[in-house]
Amino acid sequence: MSRLDPLYRAYGWADARLDLDEDQSLLGKAFPAEDSFLLGEVALFCFLILVLTGSFLGFFFEPSTSDVEYEGSVAQYQGEEMPEAFVSVLNITYDVPFGMLIRRMHHWAAHLFVASMALHMLRVFFTGAYRNPREPNWLVGTGLAGMSMFAAYTGYALPFDEFASTAVGIGYNVALSVPLVGDLLGKLVFGGEFPSSATIPRFYFLHVFVIPLVIAGLIAVHMVILVRQKHTEAGRDGDVNAVDGADRERVDRDDDSVVVGLPAFPNQAAVSAVVFFLTLAALSLLAGFLPVHNIAEYGPNDPASTPALIMPDWFLMWGYGFLKLVPSWMSFDVLGVHVSSEFVGGLLLPGLVFGAVALWPFVDYHDDPVHFTADPIERPWQTAVGIAGVTFIMVASIAGMDVIVADVLGTSTAAIKPLLIGALVGVPIVSGLITYATLGGFGDDPSGGGGDPEPDAEIADGGEARPDGGDAPDDGDAGEGER
Repeated sequence: MSRLDPLYRAYGWADARLDLDEDQSLLGKAFPAEDSFLLGEVALFCFLILVLTGSFLGFFFEPSTSDVEYEGSVAQYQGEEMPEAFVSVLNITYDVPFGMLIRRMHHWAAHLFVASMALHMLRVFFTGAYRNPREPNWLVGTGLAGMSMFAAYTGYALPFDEFASTAVGIGYNVALSVPLVGDLLGKLVFGGEFPSSATIPRFYFLHVFVIPLVIAGLIAVHMVILVRQKHTEAGRDGDVNAVDGADRERVDRDDDSVVVGLPAFPNQAAVSAVVFFLTLAALSLLAGFLPVHNIAEYGPNDPASTPALIMPDWFLMWGYGFLKLVPSWMSFDVLGVHVSSEFVGGLLLPGLVFGAVALWPFVDYHDDPVHFTADPIERPWQTAVGIAGVTFIMVASIAGMDVIVADVLGTSTAAIKPLLIGALVGVPIVSGLITYATLGGFGDDPSGGGGDPEPDAEIADGGEARPDGGDAPDDGDAGEGER
């Protein structure tokens, strides 16, 4: 008896009940062999690692601000009465086996999750992969980016150390500044006036249940849309020969009814496995060598003091920069409703940024479906807008670090504030114009709507229906393309 016979019998048992053969077309779905397309998989695997490491940490974390006596390994706090949340994080870090490693992996997975998602969205933006019919997935991705930042913010609060409580206090004041519903929002999310005994339990519930559930739901929607639609594909160098047994001999270079790439199983599944283990290895390396937020140095929450330097992580720094730059006089009343500068800088401006990102596919709108990605060099005005947007966020992030910038320049934050406001307005405009001019936008054809492959290309030499010209498997739509 062959050693594979039990596997065949198991598959037959499952197939008889679940009709697995009906899903063979899904297993043969073509994925273009583009390395940059794997950024989305890195984000997916980071989320999986976040869930696994967060589950481990959840076994030992106590979401309570009640004071308990500390009896752990940190000598400076021995015998002190401190908030239970703070004590539990100290125990996780210094007393729970592998606790420090898992906590660091959770931290770096969150950073890589946001970074890979941001790079993924930048790739989609600059290559025009958001165009008709993929606007829905762009909206889902924008929602994922926002939820990931909210997840990071709620995670800030959980250790209830001096840094975390100060950062959460800033968010509480911003929440209160929301016109009409500020007080309700403060009571609902923060459990009343901060710091409140209800704040940590509510943030814990949001951080470990509500937000991950929303993120998982958005990822599921993203994947369903991806499966239902054909994957975008870079312009082909020429016609591509189909695999043996396909219903056509070759795929034309401009045929957008077919995806040329690797089948989901086994080829793309193997690539995904490699990406997963590389992601896990990178996070393990970061966790092993780079420390994370040292709560023992900051100490437990003390309402009577404030740390000398408070800054959020890099992916929230731009929003903090808005708070720093909006002047206090930018408060006004509309029909008897007060709009404060805190609301403008803390929620209105970031909301406008997310709104602009979400609406972009409807600004750069195409009536006809577009299959192939575009060359950013051939899209002057779209690329210029993207560069302007990136520099806008960069300048706002530098404004969030104004204390450090002022210290480096040997001046005060008040002295550099006008310069930062000017840079926030001027640098994106200048960088956008330079990009537009460099790409020939001021020439005879400034439309910049290119990106389609040029006709009359040379026919590919002897390749199969995959861009690298290697042997392609016989799975239906991966060999002949996806219809």
